[in-house]
Amino acid sequence: GEVDKAIADLRARGDIFEKDGATWFASTKHGDDKDRVIIKSDGNYAYFAADIAYYRNKRHRETNPADVAIYMLGADHHGYIGRMMAMCEAFGDKPGENMQILIGQLVNVMKDGKAVRMSKRAGNVVTIDDLTDAIGVDASRYSLARTDYNSPVDIDLNLLASHSNENPVYYVQYAHARVAALLRRAAEEGVTIPDVSDDAALAGLTLQDDMALLRKMALYRDMLEQAATTLSVHHVSHYLMELSQLLHSYYTKNQILKAGDPVTTGSRLALLRAVSRVIANGLDLMGVSAPDHM
Repeated sequence: GEVDKAIADLRARGDIFEKDGATWFASTKHGDDKDRVIIKSDGNYAYFAADIAYYRNKRHRETNPADVAIYMLGADHHGYIGRMMAMCEAFGDKPGENMQILIGQLVNVMKDGKAVRMSKRAGNVVTIDDLTDAIGVDASRYSLARTDYNSPVDIDLNLLASHSNENPVYYVQYAHARVAALLRRAAEEGVTIPDVSDDAALAGLTLQDDMALLRKMALYRDMLEQAATTLSVHHVSHYLMELSQLLHSYYTKNQILKAGDPVTTGSRLALLRAVSRVIANGLDLMGVSAPDHM
């Protein structure tokens, strides 16, 4: 009944009219280039009727209505923006504010260095279920989220199924698991790790490498704000990759458990534990797990 409710609502607002045996939405009143059929002359609903109902439910339902409806449309649906924004305005909302539309580019599935050519007619379309079966949920989510939606997405099935540092999701998850293993060894050896909220935890951090990690973590909040306000989740994945690079380099270059004195050991462990928490938080925002063992 949601479609009928939405049409009745628009009719009450003066935005529905009948012509040539069909029911039309007067979208030109709200900036569209032409009016749109919502019930065809044969009595069947046009696709746009369900779009209208979906938006109205999202924004104006009695229980938990959304402040903003964000749509991701494919590159071949750019012409849909006018009618969508007109519908938004017709319901008394602000186009570009209460409704935001992103245009995503094509996803190219690669295998053995070559694009997998997909065709509905040939029956070889790769669905999202196929992708998760091939490389797992974590790699699927991370690979789709690490590219700006304004750019084509290349998904290399062989790379994303591999357990190597060239695999971006493996590289970031391994950074978290690496610290988790280090913390387990520290606990086994009875090493006390100070809390980072205590100034004493910073006493042993004197290296440029220490400062690089601290500075990068300090940018986390600003990065998240930018990602949220621009609706660009790829900022999160890029940040996690850069932070993981710093962590792996730090781990390779510097002694941690055998740093030479308890203060330096404790400070470095506290630092890496904080880095791993930031990585876990960022992965969680992307719906990707942060494993303790790999």
